[in-house]
Amino acid sequence: MMRRKFLASSLAAAAASAVTLPRESVAQPAAGREYYDLRKYTLQSGPQTKLAAEYFEKALIPALNRLGITPVGAFSVDVGPETPTIYLLLPCKNLQTLVTAELLLAKDEVFVKAAAPFWAAPAGAPAFKRVESTLFSAFEGHPAVTPPAKGKRIFQLRTYESPSNAAHIAKVKMFHSGEFEIFARAGCGQVFYGDALIGQNLPNLTYMLTFPDLATLQTCWKAFSADPEWKKLSADPTFAYESIVSNITNLYLNPTSYSQI
Repeated sequence: MMRRKFLASSLAAAAASAVTLPRESVAQPAAGREYYDLRKYTLQSGPQTKLAAEYFEKALIPALNRLGITPVGAFSVDVGPETPTIYLLLPCKNLQTLVTAELLLAKDEVFVKAAAPFWAAPAGAPAFKRVESTLFSAFEGHPAVTPPAKGKRIFQLRTYESPSNAAHIAKVKMFHSGEFEIFARAGCGQVFYGDALIGQNLPNLTYMLTFPDLATLQTCWKAFSADPEWKKLSADPTFAYESIVSNITNLYLNPTSYSQI
């Protein structure tokens, strides 16, 4: 109950502050913009990984779909710390549904039965080590998840932390000032862009790109860096890297067999 009240007051405060921000600000609403819950499940090698996979595939994702949370992305860490780890991306246009999903799931009898081995795992053999969750609002310029074409893919998840709220807004504005188009010209598949509302290491943003393979990822990033518009944009003092980005987290992910993205 306290979390829901905090969320409501936080969103109300954000809406109030949006009145004084410029039109291009991330705080401005956009029709059809999604919200995202990005969950990080840290597991332990062994039985936990099989139990988690069965839970995600046969219980959680189908139940989330029934709530209107779709498509659900499920990714394993390929290059990065803390493996085995599974990331779930939950997109939904209805914020209330997204933030109360766990309460709604508990009322779904089909889910409760299928989820029992995971939800009721004993303390001596837990189903997971830890779960972290971050709530995002989609960028105005990329308001919804864009699933790639089916086939073998690699996904890149990047998080930019900023030293201040003003710096964070500047970095979001940078994406809306031409960065989306530069990524497109470079051949990068753009899956989602999210402005973190609630989570760790705020203020920050997270976005996901996708490529057929690692070699293509590297080729596309070279094309991005060489793009004349990127060189012009990154030379603008408004977007000076040292001033607006304090830390970057970069992960390479593989989609699981049950991922809907």
